[in-house]
Amino acid sequence: MTNRIIPPVLVLFCLIALQSCKGQASRPNIILILTDQQSESMMSSSGNPYLHTPAMDYIANNGIRFTRAYVTNPVCSPSRVSLMTGRFPGYFKDSKGNLVRDNASSMDIPATSREASGENLASYLKKAGYDLVYGGKQHLPAFLDPDLGGFHVLTEDARGELASKAADYIRGDHENPYFMTVSLINPHDICFMAIRDFADSLYLQQLQRNFKTELTNLDKALELPEGVSREEFFEKYCPPLPPNFEPQEDEAKAIELFLNRDPRSFRSGAREEYTEEQWRMHRWAYARLTEMVDVHVQEILDALIESGKEEETLVIFTSEHGDNDGSHRLEHKNVLYEESVKVPFTAMWKRQIPAGQVNDRQLVSVGLDVLPTLADYAGIAAVTDPRGSSLRPLFEGEKVDWRESLGIEGEISRAVILEDGLKYIRYDAAGFEERLMDLKEDPYETTHFTYDSAYRDRLQKIRREFEDNWFPDL
Repeated sequence: MTNRIIPPVLVLFCLIALQSCKGQASRPNIILILTDQQSESMMSSSGNPYLHTPAMDYIANNGIRFTRAYVTNPVCSPSRVSLMTGRFPGYFKDSKGNLVRDNASSMDIPATSREASGENLASYLKKAGYDLVYGGKQHLPAFLDPDLGGFHVLTEDARGELASKAADYIRGDHENPYFMTVSLINPHDICFMAIRDFADSLYLQQLQRNFKTELTNLDKALELPEGVSREEFFEKYCPPLPPNFEPQEDEAKAIELFLNRDPRSFRSGAREEYTEEQWRMHRWAYARLTEMVDVHVQEILDALIESGKEEETLVIFTSEHGDNDGSHRLEHKNVLYEESVKVPFTAMWKRQIPAGQVNDRQLVSVGLDVLPTLADYAGIAAVTDPRGSSLRPLFEGEKVDWRESLGIEGEISRAVILEDGLKYIRYDAAGFEERLMDLKEDPYETTHFTYDSAYRDRLQKIRREFEDNWFPDL
């Protein structure tokens, strides 16, 4: 048998080809699935027995699920600005020079800063050679408009055709890796329950004229199971009131001010006038709307599996904020209670991210961490808030040093959460108010420990964390 000598040129060619293959394998297709107004507890994989979300659970079970993922601001547009820029909404100012804290100001960010013009998710992934695809709800300021950012926009319909349009794209042939944002709007339609219930006759007419699809979805979600009596429904099917149904003991005055800000406020109407049965119906409809959006997630996953590219694709699932859903007699979001600020966050890339992981320790910032994570997988450096970090090591089961605290902004307050479960909220809408919670001792935030002498030193520590590391300019 004769030994054959392989020419050095051929060896070099093989090594280059191998490195090229490794490079391609390290740059997956990326699908970011974003829902609207979904709390962390609103998945069956989170332990919620009152809904069934097999598609969301598939991502969690085949990858990693974080139980302590928080948005930077629990309102639609500010949260999206943060997700796309890797910065707090309050990093930006609106055209009047005010810090961005709510929907109106976030939609009014002028496109004059370096961060606005180039340092964002679209620009980085485009530089990395990704094809950009966007579908569904946008609600972004002009400088982040998907069309202007170079995205191929599938549709702006966030309820109907979006899932099928995304599925068609996934099944297609692609020369380059792609980054796709699928921005599904539900379970956001739960907003319209209190809005409709406390609308005057003129506004009700406007709702019925301009929000037909939303109200139709809501009415479908409010339907009782067929063949079940009302008595049996409330006994066996309808979710009970939450453990923290009553307002927090010694609740901050800023919350009452916020609830009554609008003379026709549906927020205060729900708190003051909804019966316990109506609150339970709110929770029932919220679960059904979550199941409706899960069907769309399933259509996207089915297409990915059928494409044969599941092992070449990173899928991240999260939401832009939660919903209070009866906790503290509140619906909607804005207030920095856990139900409003903590959202589902799961990631799946088969053969790359170990399956079946549940991370209940690390604090994740959806707004600060997603952009560095995607830039990491795309193989490109990104300039973002230095307090944000790539989640890739956590996804892949590595042990790394991680943040021990996390900041959150809101319209009427700001907060810091510590890894040990301590949570500090500083309100500013009705003058200076502060509340210290201990999520280990009181996970439902039914009371606070601000004036408890046993917490004096810990309160001083978290105040310093708030002022020195998260909100030093206030």
